[in-house]
Amino acid sequence: MTDAALSLAMLTALALLAGAVFLLRKGERQRPALMAILAAVMITNVVIWSLPTTGGETLATSATPSEGSQ
Repeated sequence: MTDAALSLAMLTALALLAGAVFLLRKGERQRPALMAILAAVMITNVVIWSLPTTGGETLATSATPSEGSQ
């Protein structure tokens, strides 16, 4: 489930960047800047969740419940 959320966040960030470029070419300034900032925050969150910890696991894999704990 976490993998799907991270993938969806990356796709959304790419769509936000594409929309920001489109609006920037139309002459707008404020909305594209806010869209680019939001995309940067989303990409940073995905990177944080994907970086390995000192134990070698990522936050995304350690957040999922293990099979034996049910």
